[in-house]
Amino acid sequence: MTLDVRGSLKNTRKSKNRLVVVDELLANSIDAFLIRQASSGDDLSLEIDFTVRATTSNLLGDEYDLEIECVDNGCGLGPDQLKAFLTKDTSYKDDLNISGIGICKGSGRVQYFHHFSSVSLSSVYLGEEGKVQAYLPPEEGRKAIEKTDFQFASKDTGEIGTGVKLSGVLPKISETLFTVSNVNKWMQAEALKQYVLFNLLQRFVSLKDVLGDFKISFHTDLAGQKSDAVLQTADIPGHTWAGPIEVRHVEGDDEITADLTITHYKLDAKSYDLPRNIVGLCAKSAIAQDITARYLKSKKLVNNAIEGFFHIVLVEGQILDEGVNEQRDGFEKIPEETADDDLFGEIQINFEDIYSVLDQKVEDLLTPPDWSRDDIVAAVGVSYGVSEEMLTHSSTRVGFGDTPSSVARRALRNLQDKVVDETESLLAMKEAISDLEPDSDDFRRKINDLSWEFTASLKTVDMANLSQLVVRRSNLIDVLDLAVREGLTVQTELPDGQRRKNEALIHNIFFPMRKDSTEVADHDVWLLSEEYHYYDYIASDKPLSQLKLGDEAMFEEGVDQEINSLLDRISEENRSCRPDIALFHEEGSVVIVEFKAPGVSLDEHDNDLIEYANILAAKSRGKFTRFYGYLIGDTVNTARLGNYKPLPGAQGWFGTTDLREPKTQYAIGQLYSELLMYDDVVDRARKRIEVYRERLGLPPIIS
Repeated sequence: MTLDVRGSLKNTRKSKNRLVVVDELLANSIDAFLIRQASSGDDLSLEIDFTVRATTSNLLGDEYDLEIECVDNGCGLGPDQLKAFLTKDTSYKDDLNISGIGICKGSGRVQYFHHFSSVSLSSVYLGEEGKVQAYLPPEEGRKAIEKTDFQFASKDTGEIGTGVKLSGVLPKISETLFTVSNVNKWMQAEALKQYVLFNLLQRFVSLKDVLGDFKISFHTDLAGQKSDAVLQTADIPGHTWAGPIEVRHVEGDDEITADLTITHYKLDAKSYDLPRNIVGLCAKSAIAQDITARYLKSKKLVNNAIEGFFHIVLVEGQILDEGVNEQRDGFEKIPEETADDDLFGEIQINFEDIYSVLDQKVEDLLTPPDWSRDDIVAAVGVSYGVSEEMLTHSSTRVGFGDTPSSVARRALRNLQDKVVDETESLLAMKEAISDLEPDSDDFRRKINDLSWEFTASLKTVDMANLSQLVVRRSNLIDVLDLAVREGLTVQTELPDGQRRKNEALIHNIFFPMRKDSTEVADHDVWLLSEEYHYYDYIASDKPLSQLKLGDEAMFEEGVDQEINSLLDRISEENRSCRPDIALFHEEGSVVIVEFKAPGVSLDEHDNDLIEYANILAAKSRGKFTRFYGYLIGDTVNTARLGNYKPLPGAQGWFGTTDLREPKTQYAIGQLYSELLMYDDVVDRARKRIEVYRERLGLPPIIS
């Protein structure tokens, strides 16, 4: 019997639940108690001691060494339990037929190793000849655990039960999850008590008659700050309401149903000082997915009592138990909606079906009696011109927590989606486009007719949205024009001795400095090219080793060192910078934008783009091969531009360069680069936007 730790880590993803180790420790302790209770018949009550110790690991005090220990009075680690512990995909608990213990694959303990480098265990169980102690000593970075790693000894004294100790937080977890601030916030004894009350409430309620007068004691010592709290039977509230709902999925003549149960706890804030309200989808009586934000639309509503009460709404059912993923942090086995390409697949209930019956019930439970939907609808009509008829036509629900602006935005979005979903003109337009002949005399008339045919189905309010977009972009061009000409107030009215930050101001017009698209959703790189507005990821002055597309790092380790070496050669002043703006597309293209302060000659930096692109291509493991570079300023010595050619009809130059791996000189990509004048960027953007202004009947831009 061997638990392959390294293999298990590869095959089981880390849970998205930030305190999954707490859940797993307590869940296993409760299971162990239920096994002992069922086998002994003794009148026992569950007792668990949960201890967290944190010590500073460096002189600055900004990192913690963390140790978590959970001691229970369960059955102990006897032969059957040890065999199950050493088997990842175990069916041990499935065959026990003990109420309160659900189907389990035994992958929960893998989460320990995702977070900690050392797992130790001390247990006392009742063998055939008396008490036996089983001990797994701590060891850093185990690759596997075998029965021979355990030490066994007869023991005359000691309480039956198990203690599991986790220590040695992994560096990545310490940096991103168990930071000092997070540990101080999450691991205080009272915070742990409230977290466990939330996450295991339904299990405590269902096992109320079995767990006895249970007691879970929390003890924390966070770098000398000690705290204690106790969760016990008296803390478990009775539900305010519970009831079933039936979910249906219909495809043609076929229909399937599933039963869910909703349990609502409405708790007086004076008696329950909870950190928040929660609506959760449960699996095996524990919350596996938090869906509170679907019903409470602001953090203020989520984190505060609603008219003096905190709400806990829990949704359970066999379909959720069977559909939860292995990490128990989501329901990947249940599709969001019926796939268009799954016409011949097995009929299956999806989340669209579930929410169609769940939403109204949950909203009814959370909505205060004096809240008025009519008031919100009236305000949406007065402030935004969106009538109740439009809300109905667009299937826009108005619920507690909505504001007039949020309802208006959702209605307009739904109206646009409805046009796309319900009309067949898009398919017809695609077919018609494929039949067009670009060299025919009526080509442009036909494509105009096709475009207007679809546009005519859009609501007038959507045209207003387009007008707002065009006006906004026009205003932004004016701001850029003023910044280039040093005409903004922030550039003309400077305190004595303060230097103009022209380059930084221009940079921020395109995209905020030292941010990325996970922090700032909106940007204006369309000023260079419209297609860049739709790139997957944009970053400004960020360490390249931190950049990710999805969960995968874009570049190999060491990329920042090579960029720093390049920057050292370019300018001592800019040695800590990265490409001013970089955009990435998952199909393998990268856009690099470099701004130069007024007066800095572009010809002195034209090779910067080539070196940037070469480094990024070489360090991307083949992800990125197509590079577009822009070097933008207001000064250039054309005699030093080498292979660059003038852009037709513009104040700029362009060139193409093959990118090669530094050592082998194999071709690894290509760079198309442009050297542009700030004035020309403004002119090009202004000409593009002027076409839309004319179509909408807006007055022309006055430059």
